[in-house]
Amino acid sequence: MKLSAKGKIARAAGVMSFATLISRILGYVKDMILAKFFGATGTSDIFFVAFRIPNLLRELFAEGSMSSAFIPVLTEYQTKHGKEEANRLVKVTFFFILIFVGLICTLGIIFAPAIVSVIAPGFLSDSVKFANTVLLTRIMVPFLLFISLAALTMGALNTRGAFFIPALAPAALNIVIIISVLTLSIQFTQPIVAVAIGVTVGGLTQFMFQVPAFFRRGYSFFRSQKLEQNPSPIMHHSSLPFMHPGLKKIGILIIPATAGLAVAQINIFVSTILASYLAEGSITYLYYSMRLIQFPIGIFGVAMGMAVLPALSEHAVKKEFDILKEDFSFALRLLFFITVPAMIGLIALKVPIVNVLFQRGEFDYAATIGTSDALMFYSIGIWAIVGVRVITATFYSMQDTKTPVKIAVVAMIANIIFSLLLMSPMKHNGLALANSIASGANFILLFYFLRKKLGGVGTKRIAVSFAKTLTASVVMGFAGWYILQGKIWIVSGNSLEKALYLGITMLLCIGIFMFISYLLKSEEMGYILKKVRSEK
Repeated sequence: MKLSAKGKIARAAGVMSFATLISRILGYVKDMILAKFFGATGTSDIFFVAFRIPNLLRELFAEGSMSSAFIPVLTEYQTKHGKEEANRLVKVTFFFILIFVGLICTLGIIFAPAIVSVIAPGFLSDSVKFANTVLLTRIMVPFLLFISLAALTMGALNTRGAFFIPALAPAALNIVIIISVLTLSIQFTQPIVAVAIGVTVGGLTQFMFQVPAFFRRGYSFFRSQKLEQNPSPIMHHSSLPFMHPGLKKIGILIIPATAGLAVAQINIFVSTILASYLAEGSITYLYYSMRLIQFPIGIFGVAMGMAVLPALSEHAVKKEFDILKEDFSFALRLLFFITVPAMIGLIALKVPIVNVLFQRGEFDYAATIGTSDALMFYSIGIWAIVGVRVITATFYSMQDTKTPVKIAVVAMIANIIFSLLLMSPMKHNGLALANSIASGANFILLFYFLRKKLGGVGTKRIAVSFAKTLTASVVMGFAGWYILQGKIWIVSGNSLEKALYLGITMLLCIGIFMFISYLLKSEEMGYILKKVRSEK
């Protein structure tokens, strides 16, 4: 049976969400191990600051801007010029990444001390802490090259309808880090070095994991005999490879996309810089709480953004803007239906969740409270963060990467202002709340300009759907909060019993949400029930 455009988007998002779920679960296992070994201490602060640096570059040049610029252009070449020309573009991009990103990694290693002094100026007063952060940074910088190549293979595979393997690939990264901590920590005077090594080797593994599927889809990293015999109609075969017009187009699109993502990362770094002046453990509280909100964001928000981008790009190339608007509205409504209850659930069950996942070893109840408070304020912005993923994907599909960056700058300014205002009275919680306020501003402005650009996107339908979803979610949240009241969450231990208690409550909450949504005649609930019945 041939799937509709909505069906293809939903299925692709479902496949990516399932694969991402596996990766995220392994990510939390990794975080639990890190929490047990290093707690919320100065040692963990050092690692998370050092990791922010390659992670920033990863967002800027790899999984973020690379995907947003590469997929629409590759889709255009494949649609207009065929697979052979698309294969040429992939090959040229591969070699460009090797040279350009390799150079960035080299500079990152050389100038690591200067970078750390900018990112965490509060560490300058402690020479040992500063030196260790620089060491970890240098070990992890090559991670950028490997993750950039992984992003290239991911974009190429997504363009040809392969979503599961690329979404599962980050699981390999988490597995390698876990193995490194458990087996290499005892080999170093500074055990945290084992984690940094695991990050870099894991990045390489994430790339290699996708290579077999990449080859099966007809791609190659090197010039094939077939391409040699069929010169490109787009460019003269004697021209320099890096003069390929497709690569130029990616470069033009990637500059504002990178700037937009840089703004998003600046928000995180503002929090890191300011938190370095707060009480010890503040950076770690923010890291673990951010990791928890990344669960629904990564599983649903990022998955939907990646799943919808190839479909929207194809509609844009074919000038099918009515279908593009309908697919955008459907993707956003379905995404809110899934993530808003997750947002309310994190707020209502914040202490039990943090207790079960992290409270053991060096991570005590005080750390649980510090993390869960930050989690509540970060969670307030989840709806906006995931919504921005779909809206920016829609702008990118039309090869407009400038509008999102302009709006992101406004959001960045808002984040800085609110961070400075809220930091003193609310400590690290103020930084989390400022991030949520900025995310909300980002979404509202992006939605306004997209609606203006497309001449309407079904705003009333989206608003009614959101109101019904929020109502059902709040009822669900109160029920879950009431069930999990008790002193069991103050003490450590009894992890299995607590996990079972929490898990059963979550399942009950999902049932309550679905029942209330059904009573409210939610359009998205009806769509899901229809799909379930059709599969039988």
